[in-house]
Amino acid sequence: MPHILILNGPNLNRLGKREPEIYGRDTLTDLEQKLFQFAEGVQAELTFFQSNHEGDIIDALHESEDQYDGVVLNPGAFSHYSFAIRDAVAAISIPVIEVHISNPDAREEFRRQSVIAPVAQGRITGLGFEGYKLAVCYFLNNK
Repeated sequence: MPHILILNGPNLNRLGKREPEIYGRDTLTDLEQKLFQFAEGVQAELTFFQSNHEGDIIDALHESEDQYDGVVLNPGAFSHYSFAIRDAVAAISIPVIEVHISNPDAREEFRRQSVIAPVAQGRITGLGFEGYKLAVCYFLNNK
């Protein structure tokens, strides 16, 4: 059974409150519960972590290499400028799938560039919470 880290970055703890017209009304807890139920059905083990702090995300990525088969990473706004998180993704040997609830390419210009994408295994955007499920399926199909 693959063990996957679901790693959420800044402001994702505000899901359900922050810009619900973009991110919906479901909370981070709702996301985690939906993913947990999904994982039970497909026989995957998930661990969830969220932080608003760049260093915590970097530490989680470094530690993931010895604990998980892959990482589903929603770096939030860090995707646009955190070369430190980019380097942490590049420095680990397990695959990372970058996920975004909204479609950054359909939003403000500054959101259209991801410094994470070039070092991630893949990128899923604009599919809401379903993007996380698709990323989990990737790990199930490529273990």
